[in-house]
Amino acid sequence: MDFASLASQLNAGRILPEGILIITLLGVLIVDLILGRTSSRWIGYLAIAGLLASIVTLYYQWNSTNPISFGGAFNSDDLSIVFRSIVALSSAVTILMSIRYIEQSGTALAEFIVILLTATLGGMFLSGASELVMIFISLETLSISSYLLTGYTKRDPRSNEAALKYLLIGASSTAIFLYGVSLLYGLSGGQTELSAIANGIATAGVGQSLGLVIALVFVIAGIGFKISAAPFHQWAPDVYEGAPTPVIAFLSVGSKAAGFALAIRLLTTAFPLLAYEWRFVFTALAILSMILGNVVALTQTSMKRMLAYSSIGQAGFVMIGLIAGSEAGYSSMIFYLLVYLFMNLCGFTCIILFSLRTGTDQIAEYAGLYQKDPLLTLGLSISLLSLGGIPPLAGFFGKIYLFWAGWQAGLYRLVLLGLITSVISIYYYIRVVKMMVVKEPQEMSEAVSRYPEINWNLPGFRPMQVGLIVTLIATSIAGILSNPIFTVINNSIAHTAILQPPTVVSTQVSLVDKPSE
Repeated sequence: MDFASLASQLNAGRILPEGILIITLLGVLIVDLILGRTSSRWIGYLAIAGLLASIVTLYYQWNSTNPISFGGAFNSDDLSIVFRSIVALSSAVTILMSIRYIEQSGTALAEFIVILLTATLGGMFLSGASELVMIFISLETLSISSYLLTGYTKRDPRSNEAALKYLLIGASSTAIFLYGVSLLYGLSGGQTELSAIANGIATAGVGQSLGLVIALVFVIAGIGFKISAAPFHQWAPDVYEGAPTPVIAFLSVGSKAAGFALAIRLLTTAFPLLAYEWRFVFTALAILSMILGNVVALTQTSMKRMLAYSSIGQAGFVMIGLIAGSEAGYSSMIFYLLVYLFMNLCGFTCIILFSLRTGTDQIAEYAGLYQKDPLLTLGLSISLLSLGGIPPLAGFFGKIYLFWAGWQAGLYRLVLLGLITSVISIYYYIRVVKMMVVKEPQEMSEAVSRYPEINWNLPGFRPMQVGLIVTLIATSIAGILSNPIFTVINNSIAHTAILQPPTVVSTQVSLVDKPSE
């Protein structure tokens, strides 16, 4: 093979955004080595600049005629571009909210950013991986970095406990996922590229075999852990409560988006003969996630634990688009994850600001916050109301698109359950807003009564202010701009060849409604 044909097969320019991220990561290490801790804020800005440059590079790869690179191991199609942008953008906002938090915790910011960028790199590669080895390496890069981030504040016992639980449960889910992948490799005749696996399974005539069904179940278990879907959610509440708040902000958006990208590509490409079966399993996961996440959140007293169960419920809503298996379903998934990025990170930014000045995340301590900090109250209120799906905020339109895609696919009972649990979720979101706004001065919590004034000019607070304002504006106007944004996303799905509606065996009876003719 000559050099020209080798270069054509590698097509390495498709991973230029990830290349920029690697250079940024190395640049952060070098700057920190030369300048030391005095460079902490500049390191944060350098990392954000690298992430934004990576996103811009992704834009220039839009509608590429040759998205395949590294012999089919990586696919830089429009679908992966959208998911990689979500992962990179969530990392950039996370860094904005991290600078003051990490400095105040007494740990090194540079190492935190390096690990976060490594997790981002794993998530971006996972979003476009189309080969088993590439998928596993990307998944482990994201997972191991997430474990390290969870236990980063090593002097905090809760952070150590959360990291240990996350590691043990994560290692188990990785082993299960790897076993499913190994079965897939054997049943396909030794293929590792996803489309070749589907062809190998069809050629071998094992499309409905017990071994393939077991492989599917194990693979879904690994994906369910990554997207924190019930009953694979056990890690989420403890990790959300004990991990540094910026870390759980990234895990709730960036890691979840990468998990859904993996689910779409792996299930639609490698399991076309089991489309009915994986839709059935994800229907069960969606039902469990929506009910458990939103009902248990009602009883929580910690803001971070409440958002943990909220995240489980949100994963159930997003799965409706995946189960629909249509262009509208996949487009609504991506749109919801995009707006979820802004409204969730806006909420976490407010939680960080509150905890930095009060040292608590208990919901009761937010009583009367409006009297002392109107901006923080506004940001947290808009975020929570959007998560609850209150019009005209972004979350309302995101749920409308998801439910409409499910209704068009005939998932009537699933959509009705989504509507019911969405109404339930409004109660615990409104409860926090009511506590902040309605309480009289004499009913203020002790934490709010001694709430200190904030000086935005102090080091680290200015980036948080930028992050809060950007996410607040995006959450407020994304609903108004939902139609053009959804059109762009829908076009990206239309240009992705693998995302065709799955063929469903309509003679079988299950929780999944028959698709409407």
